[in-house]
Amino acid sequence: MEPKLIMMVLLVVLALVTATATTTTSEYIRPPPRKILQFPWNPKPSSHPQQVHISFAGDKHIRVTWVTNDKSSSSIVEYGISTKNYSSKAQGESTSYSYFLYSSGKIHHTVIGPLEDDTLYFYRCGGEGTEFQLKTPPSQFPITFAVAGDLGQTEWTKSTLDHIEQCKYDVHLLPGDLSYADYMQHKWDTFGDLVQPLASSRPWMVTQGNHEKENIPILKDGFVSYNSRWKMPYEESGSSSNLYYSFDVAGVHAIMLGSYTDYDKYSDQYKWLKADLSEVDRERTPWLLVLFHVPWYNSNNAHQGEGDDMMAAMEPLLYAAGVDIVLAGHVHAYERSKRVYNGKSDPCGAFHITIGDGGNREGLAHKYREPQPEWSNFREASFGHGELKIVNSTHAFWSWHRNDDDEQVRSDQVWITSLIGSQCLAEKSREQRKILN
Repeated sequence: MEPKLIMMVLLVVLALVTATATTTTSEYIRPPPRKILQFPWNPKPSSHPQQVHISFAGDKHIRVTWVTNDKSSSSIVEYGISTKNYSSKAQGESTSYSYFLYSSGKIHHTVIGPLEDDTLYFYRCGGEGTEFQLKTPPSQFPITFAVAGDLGQTEWTKSTLDHIEQCKYDVHLLPGDLSYADYMQHKWDTFGDLVQPLASSRPWMVTQGNHEKENIPILKDGFVSYNSRWKMPYEESGSSSNLYYSFDVAGVHAIMLGSYTDYDKYSDQYKWLKADLSEVDRERTPWLLVLFHVPWYNSNNAHQGEGDDMMAAMEPLLYAAGVDIVLAGHVHAYERSKRVYNGKSDPCGAFHITIGDGGNREGLAHKYREPQPEWSNFREASFGHGELKIVNSTHAFWSWHRNDDDEQVRSDQVWITSLIGSQCLAEKSREQRKILN
């Protein structure tokens, strides 16, 4: 065989070996950090709706949230399936809060519905201003989730959001750390304006991270800003706290947990989770997803061990219920595990994905532990977002898209089979099932 031909064959074999390797630490050279976004003063009428975003509010209902500077503005949403032809109207509620010298605008929460599935609606907030569009998710598979955590407000954040906008997704999942306001309350306002183009058109389902706490002992309780602005369907899912809740969409049961509220077996969150999991019907929702902020499986040097206590308390519940995928943030990098339980690979455990790489101002967590743990499949410290397309009751396609000089590059992908299609659920021991009863 000619030397050139031999070299070509060796290169092809090397490429195939690299592509099929079971564990990977990417050696990608990242572009430099980017600046925090600047938001020029853009005065609007005091009654003009701002920071519009939507979220689920129970079966076939959507909660529309917005802010006005006019405290007398009404919490009305008009909506219909034709532009500027609003056949329905809903009255909602409002709240506001103060944080030392800062006073929020009037924060409106209005639930609309029942709505048709997979349908484009036109709506207007407060009886005036801009007309918005939203698309309800489908009632059955396929369904696509966009996933990005630890967003912040940098030029990398803008790049991530631009890439997500190109994705044909139905719901956005955000596992904590939204605005990075960190006590500077006006940054909640600029974040709301930044995400409005996307968050007003598709449901954004979020959970809290450490940057949402903003508590000051004795003086200020935690999560006041977050709870006031980002109301999730906790009451609709039987929870007593906006920090943890669940929802169903198109054959998926998604559970959003709180890393920064009590989670031991005597806590309200633990009791709620146990009750919620015990009511899951895998015939109706064959896919079971869980999101929270602090990862349980993390081979990055950053935030080592921070999720251990929560994992010890709650992982047995998730394992007994047959959770398919766990999504977390906090670590500013990307990592995907194999199916794992109790610290090692387990075919009946969950895939754990850390995706705290949305673009925050603190930068990336570059250093990983060596050697790479056997349960870790792919890891890379780059900004980006994930896409989870659940094709049917048994198969889903996960892909992670790196932000590469303003182009989105698919850098990791894998087909995932739901546990509903395996013997794992049938083989769960009687003792494990007792955990949920």
